[in-house]
Amino acid sequence: MTDKSANKMWGGRFEVSNDDLMVAINASIGFDKAMAPQDIRGSKAHADMLARQGIISKADAKEIQRGLDQVLAEIAGGTFQFKLALEDIHMNVESRLSELIGPASGRLHTARSRNDQVALDFRLYVRDAVDAIDAALLKLMAALVAKAEAHADVIMPGFTHLQPAQPVTFGHHLLAYVEMLARDRGRFTDARARMNESPLGAAALAGTSFPIDRHMTAEALGFDRPTSNSLDSVADRDFALETLAAMSIAAMHLSRLSEEIVIWMTPQFGFIKLTDRWTTGSSIMPQKRNPDAAELCRAKVGRIAGTFQGLLMVMKGLPLTYSKDMQEDKETTFDAIHNFNVALAAMTGMILDLEPVPAAMHAAAGRGYSTATDLADWLVRELKLPFREAHHVTGSIVKSAETKGLGLEDLPLADMQAVEPRITKAVFSVLSVENSVASRISHGGTAPQNVRKMARAWSKRLEKLRQTS
Repeated sequence: MTDKSANKMWGGRFEVSNDDLMVAINASIGFDKAMAPQDIRGSKAHADMLARQGIISKADAKEIQRGLDQVLAEIAGGTFQFKLALEDIHMNVESRLSELIGPASGRLHTARSRNDQVALDFRLYVRDAVDAIDAALLKLMAALVAKAEAHADVIMPGFTHLQPAQPVTFGHHLLAYVEMLARDRGRFTDARARMNESPLGAAALAGTSFPIDRHMTAEALGFDRPTSNSLDSVADRDFALETLAAMSIAAMHLSRLSEEIVIWMTPQFGFIKLTDRWTTGSSIMPQKRNPDAAELCRAKVGRIAGTFQGLLMVMKGLPLTYSKDMQEDKETTFDAIHNFNVALAAMTGMILDLEPVPAAMHAAAGRGYSTATDLADWLVRELKLPFREAHHVTGSIVKSAETKGLGLEDLPLADMQAVEPRITKAVFSVLSVENSVASRISHGGTAPQNVRKMARAWSKRLEKLRQTS
């Protein structure tokens, strides 16, 4: 509910009300009301500090706290009336506070500006979002790890250029995404550490002449310290840009996994199955089972990366300190955060739901002469051929098998010996996909024993992180 009554919070300098279109362009309450909890949290900390410093009376501070609690309850309960003419969440809260407690409310804004207030609220909002994202990333990682350990022995083709390259295991493939998400967590952690400074007390841009204690408010709000330069404090939106950049990279990882789910579900691959929970049908083709959840997750990266680029363009030409352009920092950022969280939750649901089709994966793993590298390695190891020569010999053997329409493991020994006479029947021990994956025991390799070991290690790490978070 909105009310377009005249703004009396800052109107002393103005004789005529704004044009209706100006009111609409200028107002941000339609989206920044999402920061109400952060705004009130910051105001409560500010009021406590003002009272502790003797800038306002303890009685006024107590009334302010009581009034802010009631405002928060009204907003949470859906009974608060947001007024368009009051522009933003800050003025809406202050106006309602004035209605509830009278003149004492006017003391709350002492030694504070909307500039440092919005910088604080937005920073708190983004920090809260990063914490929620981190928890969601851990859940997705845990789902991938559990699925990887359960299917450590399932053989599938590994691809380069989307062409069969070498056999790998499904568990190993899933753990690759765990590594990606771990790097994503690191980027969010770095961004959070840098944003964890409080801009409250920078006021409009120059600081304040009141004897405030910025360290007190910073500590009360969970920051490591107050920011060090008042100009930068109100002008900075790096914290949002860094978070959006980290989100864009993480969304790209989700998009890659989504693309694989889409491919794996096609009849041409048939590698996995998803239940009705994560697929949809067609309005005209009754046989269809569409991986719409994966497709929507795949699309989110464009929306999120677009938000990052958009905010970058907003900020690139702004002189210090605050300009109204910066009002454009929130609406799309809120949207990006929401959509990224939706994608994370959906991907976690799909990973928990999907089941591989081992027979289809195994059959595909043997196609395309995927154990050719194993043959070349055998020639190097057993016949002491230089690898480049072994590569050439193997290529000739593959060509022979292809001409006869046979797999490498089915090609007669005599045909191989026609290319390299020293090859023995022992070569067949390396040509099966089972032996191929089992042999990849190097650190980080696809051997099932490696996968199980790595999955168990990740499980322990994730459990420890859950206990400490």
